[in-house]
Amino acid sequence: MKKKKKPGTWVKPRHKLVRALLSVTLGPVSRLRYGVRITPLPKAETRQMLILYNHQTAFDQFFVGMAVRQPIYYLATEDIFSKGFLSKLIRYLVAPIPIKKQTTDVRAVMNCLRVAREGGSIAIAPEGNRTYSGRTGYINPAITMLAQKLGLPIAIFRIEGGYGVHPRWSDAVRKGPMRAYISRIVEPEEYQALDGSAMNELICRELFVDEAKADAEFRHKKSAEYLERAIYVCPTCGLSTLESHRDVITCKACGMQVRYLPTRELCGIDKPFPFRFVAEWYDYQQEVVGKLNPDEHLDQPLYRDRASISKVIVYERKKPFRRDAALALYGDRIVIDEGKDNELTLSFSEIRSASVLGRNKLNLYHGEDVYQFKGSKRFCALKYVNLYHRHKNVRNGVDHEQFLGL
Repeated sequence: MKKKKKPGTWVKPRHKLVRALLSVTLGPVSRLRYGVRITPLPKAETRQMLILYNHQTAFDQFFVGMAVRQPIYYLATEDIFSKGFLSKLIRYLVAPIPIKKQTTDVRAVMNCLRVAREGGSIAIAPEGNRTYSGRTGYINPAITMLAQKLGLPIAIFRIEGGYGVHPRWSDAVRKGPMRAYISRIVEPEEYQALDGSAMNELICRELFVDEAKADAEFRHKKSAEYLERAIYVCPTCGLSTLESHRDVITCKACGMQVRYLPTRELCGIDKPFPFRFVAEWYDYQQEVVGKLNPDEHLDQPLYRDRASISKVIVYERKKPFRRDAALALYGDRIVIDEGKDNELTLSFSEIRSASVLGRNKLNLYHGEDVYQFKGSKRFCALKYVNLYHRHKNVRNGVDHEQFLGL
């Protein structure tokens, strides 16, 4: 009988070399792409740490890596581990810690504890999502319990201006001021004196960044393009479809037009617009969806879209499932290729979780299957997640609950 092979260490000597190589290659690329000003920790600061950062751009992890002079082990969603050979290469080079998005992942917690025991520093974006609005989003209180279990000094890493430079909903990187730095280090003896609620409040307060302000300019001729990835509620029409071109977004139902200014402000065209910033519009959208009655939308779909669908074999690869499928979003379900012989209904009551990945991908965890939807550039994955959570909140009797998945 073969002996079971013992797992090797997570923390490898090669990670130091990889970190050094990435610093001299991706470091300049990040600065050129984003114009970010990064404040590194002093060379003498080499302690093992838990780094918590707010999430604004796709390059945030590289900003953390350039500020800290040691290998960092990042908590990363399962999507990057489902890309075949590329995933194997990423694992070999930097060994990120996988976590299943929007679920309680005990395995991820155990792996974090393992890395900490081996002397590695860990970096986590507690929001679990890049901000759509420019404000730091919902932070799951579970991060407090994990931090207490790890018992490491907590470095608070703040990214400011990232939303102005590259909003999650946009493909365009703008020119404007951006900085990334460790604002403070919370020592174990400081947070061990706090209860869970007080510690969670401290983390939320220290990581909160609000870019709903006109304190700088971020210029690009396509500054409003693809805002419809984040906004699907019109203040005049309610649930609607919007479409953007260059610096203007238009409601396709009522013709309302709004210009996105270099200051991140919004300005109505032809008539006043009730919101000054995307964050205010986004909050209004949350309020509208938070009051929606899903049972009133069971006969006619709220939205129709098209998307290619893959089945995700978690931690391995993605298997094409349907190409250019028709989607119909109802108050309690998503119907794929409705009216055809191969019609498939994904009932919200059977979906374990729903999440947005990157700028424009939707993951649905349905039974043992994970479906990934990738639509056109104008596809809004966010509305599916929000409406799924609204249905879930109503069915669970927490109608007052405003958390809609992000």
